[in-house]
Amino acid sequence: MFKHVKLNESVLPKSLGVKGKNQHGIRYYTIDGVNMPSVTSILGDIPERKEKIVQWRKAVGEQMANYISVTSTNRGKSTHKLIENHLNNEDDKSNGVTNVVALGLFRLIKPYLKRIDNINCLEEYLYSKEIGVAGQVDCVAEYKGKLSIIDFKTSTKRRDADYNYGNFLQCSAYAKMFEEMYPDKKIEQTVVLATCESGEVQEWLHTEDKIKEHQELFYKHTQEFLERHKENLVEITK
Repeated sequence: MFKHVKLNESVLPKSLGVKGKNQHGIRYYTIDGVNMPSVTSILGDIPERKEKIVQWRKAVGEQMANYISVTSTNRGKSTHKLIENHLNNEDDKSNGVTNVVALGLFRLIKPYLKRIDNINCLEEYLYSKEIGVAGQVDCVAEYKGKLSIIDFKTSTKRRDADYNYGNFLQCSAYAKMFEEMYPDKKIEQTVVLATCESGEVQEWLHTEDKIKEHQELFYKHTQEFLERHKENLVEITK
């Protein structure tokens, strides 16, 4: 059984009925009357990374690219659901999951989930009024005894650090948000667990110095994003 820590829910957007919306192709959340762009919208808009996706789509063809994207999304959603149910001590809710690949990936990552304890939140919206961004974190909990931002990813094969660049920055942004929302708590590390169809789990751990480095990079990308989209983001950034 996984232990859950009771947080002050009055600051959690989901408890206030907040939902993500889309405008001009950008996802955002309205927190206390302020529209905040999502972390994934910001990181997905980095020009160099967008260009890599364009080149990949050209290389494999649009039809195959769409197929791979849909398959990847379905695999990820199903695996996330299995993990979420397991961490909520509700494995019986996973009986309806029929995605064979997701079921296999869940079996691979299950031993790593045993390293998780004192779960603060799962699939929860976080935000930072200081930098004006929001997003949905996979998990905030102790991992190997350290309070961590934990991100669950799926992949067809092993990926290097450059491929996971956005994932690392995403976790650092959530660390900033969580600490701002709960000043009495300190995130000690970020964790990316990437479960691969090739039969392995990649575990990426980053502690304080690296988190700060990633946060600085995220701030930089956020400012560049707001500058590129300032005409469409008048409502989002005010």
